[in-house]
Amino acid sequence: MHGTSTLEEADRLMTVCNACRYCEGLCAVFPAMEMRRAFSDGDLNYLANLCHACGACYTDCQFSPPHEFNVNVPQTFAILRAESWSAYAWPRAFSGMFARNGVAISIVAALSVAGFIFGFAALNDPQALFGIHSGPGAFYALMPHNAMIVLFGAAFLYAIVALMMGVRGFWRDIGEPVGMLDDGGSLWQAMKDAASLRYLDGGGVGCVNEDERPTDRRKIYHHLTFYGFLLCFASTSVATLYHYLIAREAPYPWWDVPVVLGTIGGIGLLIGPAGLLAEKSRRDPALLDQKRTGMDVAFIVMLFLTSLTGMALLVWRDTGSMGLLLALHLGFVFALFITMPYGKFVHGIYRYVALVRYARERRMLGNIISGKVVDDRDV
Repeated sequence: MHGTSTLEEADRLMTVCNACRYCEGLCAVFPAMEMRRAFSDGDLNYLANLCHACGACYTDCQFSPPHEFNVNVPQTFAILRAESWSAYAWPRAFSGMFARNGVAISIVAALSVAGFIFGFAALNDPQALFGIHSGPGAFYALMPHNAMIVLFGAAFLYAIVALMMGVRGFWRDIGEPVGMLDDGGSLWQAMKDAASLRYLDGGGVGCVNEDERPTDRRKIYHHLTFYGFLLCFASTSVATLYHYLIAREAPYPWWDVPVVLGTIGGIGLLIGPAGLLAEKSRRDPALLDQKRTGMDVAFIVMLFLTSLTGMALLVWRDTGSMGLLLALHLGFVFALFITMPYGKFVHGIYRYVALVRYARERRMLGNIISGKVVDDRDV
């Protein structure tokens, strides 16, 4: 017996798929499934998070609806993934945010933006919000640097701790193989698979949409979003080093490293999320968790608005609009940070952990087949 009806359905589907094995070459899920004869709750959560939702198995399956077996792995795993994130959420009191995530994130974003706007007005002469501030330290005329660091540092630290605690629960639930943390080969293989989105290609032809024509567009937009986010993070990191190591204050000229990184990353975070949103509208509804569409959309829109306000701030930072744009941008960044552990952002973290487990299982199986003695200290 399993803990939920979704886990029961996932077990039924994996039992059918394990007997068929027609889809074993499509992605990592089915080879991982074939290493098992029975499925615990942790196994099913692991397989669900290993799934990249390409949809190829639904199109290729001879038992998919309207067949009486009603095999729909993409939709069942989409539902199970979201339920697993809620189950592992930390603190547990916030697990309900996954149920109505779109509404929750909208409220948090609105309150954050309003808080920064009114905070700027309260801490300064209200006219300063619409005044012209230029040159090094211009941003800190509206919000002191130390206050900015304390507020955003606390929000970022909270997000990291909450994510780590959630992943810790997931790690334990899927078996937490001994030596997993120091298995450099598996960590590196998972990093390569995640960075290249190796399994988001439907076995090589692309993701399936409503018209059943596979395309690589989702993969391209995911790359733009992911690497755009990393470049923006790198921009912030370089700016932090500038401030503390060589005493250079923001804003920086357009040709400087933080601005170049942020601009390229910001463009990626505009095109990528916009493309993902468009692709979502083209997906076959039979593949999706319809009840949690708001969670996907909320995260995509949050990334887009964070980038849009950041780019607008770059363009109009020497005008009277700078104060309002800074408040908008900081509000969206703050909301993004504190909602990270309770929305679609977590899918990348959990998927990476699942990929590590899969890489390790493959290495262990390879050692067994080749006749090597498997010792967790050597794998």
